[in-house]
Amino acid sequence: MTGQLKHQEEDITIDMLSKSQDKPQFSWQALFSLLMFFYMYLPILVLTFYSFNESAYSAGWEGFSLKWYVRLFQDVRILRALQDSLTVAVVAVAISAVLGTLMAVGLARYRFPGKNLYRGVSYLPLIIPDIAIAVATLVFLAVISLPLSVWTIVAAHTVFCLSYVAIVVASRLSGLDPHLEEAALDLGATPTQAFIKVLLPELMPAVIAGCLLAFVLSMDDFLIASFTAGAGANTLPMEIFSRIRTGVKPDINALSVMLILASGAVAFIAETIRYKGEQQRFK
Repeated sequence: MTGQLKHQEEDITIDMLSKSQDKPQFSWQALFSLLMFFYMYLPILVLTFYSFNESAYSAGWEGFSLKWYVRLFQDVRILRALQDSLTVAVVAVAISAVLGTLMAVGLARYRFPGKNLYRGVSYLPLIIPDIAIAVATLVFLAVISLPLSVWTIVAAHTVFCLSYVAIVVASRLSGLDPHLEEAALDLGATPTQAFIKVLLPELMPAVIAGCLLAFVLSMDDFLIASFTAGAGANTLPMEIFSRIRTGVKPDINALSVMLILASGAVAFIAETIRYKGEQQRFK
């Protein structure tokens, strides 16, 4: 009898557990996450919806149309501003890729007086407000009497792009085996050869990911560019801001949607490169 009772109790317990697993469990965390995502992405969905609006006014829907996207590619001012933004971003990121990689390697591999102070100063642009960087750069350019142009925007953007590239490379560098370079040096390689042939290929995924991140941030910057731009220099965020002061038009909606898609694609590529680099490191 005792054995039968035990078996019955076990069967009842199993049935209760199976029933409890079948019932969906309510989670406040999941509900809160859904509400937060809804709050964050609803404006983007509304923006995308009205970028296909036939009407020139965003308040009313008059039908589906692609004319604002077509008109966008025929806008000379937008294309010129896009060219200036690409020039600034590509040059600033190229300079930052070289200097940021060397800075990360120097801070990780070498010892010198004031190293901790230098590390703190090099990452300050990550936490200093953009308005402070913009004003400081403008004052510095005025002191040295350098006329404002597209290239002063490049110099200003290099300041914060450098820190972003360096911190991404440093995170990758912290997980690498330092004995790889020592082995190359023991086999007769020079320090330059050990860096180029051994260390740099291992750091390349982080360098590319950092460059893509800095590229997106440079394309998105308005405040620093507006302070350091000279006559005739007009980046894409500056052009957008000058147009929305009189009201948001559907062509600006279309441009915003394209920028969101481009930024998402760049972020996806950067994350893919970083993930593949991590997978190769653990193989």
